[in-house]
Amino acid sequence: MATEYAGARNGFGELPTAPELLRAFHTPADRQVRPHAVLRAAHALVDCHERRHQAVTTAHTRGIDSDRLAHCSRTVGAIDSERAKLVAGIDIWVAETIPHRTGATLHTETLGAVIDRLAAKWVAAQDALGLLRDDGESGPQPREVDLEAHLHWVRLAELTDGYKDLITDVAERRRRLPVF
Repeated sequence: MATEYAGARNGFGELPTAPELLRAFHTPADRQVRPHAVLRAAHALVDCHERRHQAVTTAHTRGIDSDRLAHCSRTVGAIDSERAKLVAGIDIWVAETIPHRTGATLHTETLGAVIDRLAAKWVAAQDALGLLRDDGESGPQPREVDLEAHLHWVRLAELTDGYKDLITDVAERRRRLPVF
């Protein structure tokens, strides 16, 4: 069983490793070490979640007027639509690129949904440490690490481990990804 994730390619040489995925979350697509459609989409998903976080935070501002609240609601809807397109793009890439072994256990989520959850948790973990500025961009405004921040980072680590296990199982043809 393959257990070396960081330097070794998985069985297909196509699925991004967990370190590549995490790097893509904070590195713009044009500066990524390995240009890849999934990594570009992962970076764009983080951008969506950062903008969504900003809109939701604004919507919860005390004394916000109804016009501004409606604008925030429309913004969240548009961002969620953009996220759905990015997730679908990843899932189409999987359907066209990754061989599917009949008889392998079917995973419960598409790869796009898994990466979207990882991107959301990345943004929550960054925010818990104060690393998101008011405009949704990553930036240095660190806060003291508290239990909430710790739990976000633990959950991100758990999701990352799950991603590593998933791509290993797919590469070794023990699991297959749903194709929609």
